[in-house]
Amino acid sequence: MASDMAGYVIITPAHNEEAFIAKTAESVIAQSVRPLKWIVVNDASTDKTAEIIVRYSAQHSFIELVNLERRPGRHFGNKVSAFNRGLVKVKEVGYDYIGNLDADISLEYDYYESVLREFHKDQKLGIAGGIVYTKVGDNFITYDKTLDSIGGAVQLFRRGCFQEIGGYISLPYGGIDAAAEITARMKGWRVRKFTSLKVLEHRRTGSAQSGPLRAKVREGQRMYSLGYGWLFYILRCVFRVRDQPFIIGSIALLFGYMDSLLRRRPVVLSEEVVAYLKAEQNQRLKKLPATLLGLERSSGEMDPII
Repeated sequence: MASDMAGYVIITPAHNEEAFIAKTAESVIAQSVRPLKWIVVNDASTDKTAEIIVRYSAQHSFIELVNLERRPGRHFGNKVSAFNRGLVKVKEVGYDYIGNLDADISLEYDYYESVLREFHKDQKLGIAGGIVYTKVGDNFITYDKTLDSIGGAVQLFRRGCFQEIGGYISLPYGGIDAAAEITARMKGWRVRKFTSLKVLEHRRTGSAQSGPLRAKVREGQRMYSLGYGWLFYILRCVFRVRDQPFIIGSIALLFGYMDSLLRRRPVVLSEEVVAYLKAEQNQRLKKLPATLLGLERSSGEMDPII
């Protein structure tokens, strides 16, 4: 372990993740710089999620399981509630960085050491992480190329940044990582993705209880709720025709957005944050062609704003 590395903690909300959470656990245990604490919040799982983590925690004292009971089902607010329960458990830990880690992720052995090194280099770096490759069929692919956005599955925050933005906030259509990133940038923190750090996601985010098209409709609804400008979003959908499922996926994205627009659903972020976001988007619109728009993103429940 590098002696000059500052300490970090990880929180993993987990609901019925028995299929993949052992891969995540093995990755965390193998890290060249281990977390001070890894809190796994068993979010009302009905499978063997808790049982698996109990086995690992018996062998490694830095792993702790927290059981959270609630009514069954998935809801975007559940993840925030579970994460915040984990926050209580690290309150007295002297950490400098705090991260979310989804329960279907596997990492290279030096992943966190590499991210911490980048934080050490740049004191204004507020949120950092690697590039997420999602399993689609038999392959891992990515559209996740926006350099100032980190997939929520692996967001790592400088503690001061996390506190200044107020942490994750519960949103009706998800996008908690998006809100965190926009607010961090608005407050002067840098957000950086390091494409040399490859992260494997073993299940497409948002697909646990719905198919890929339904997940994309939800994504469109989410982006409207976060305050995306209509022109920027339409161009985003056009650019993403290459994402799977090809073409029809972009149609689903646009349908979700337009459905929310026509129904006049509320924009959930503050006027200040939305104004900042639209100003960012307008700057990118001035940098045509589309390859300069920063539109390459993979879909997901916690899809960051670009």
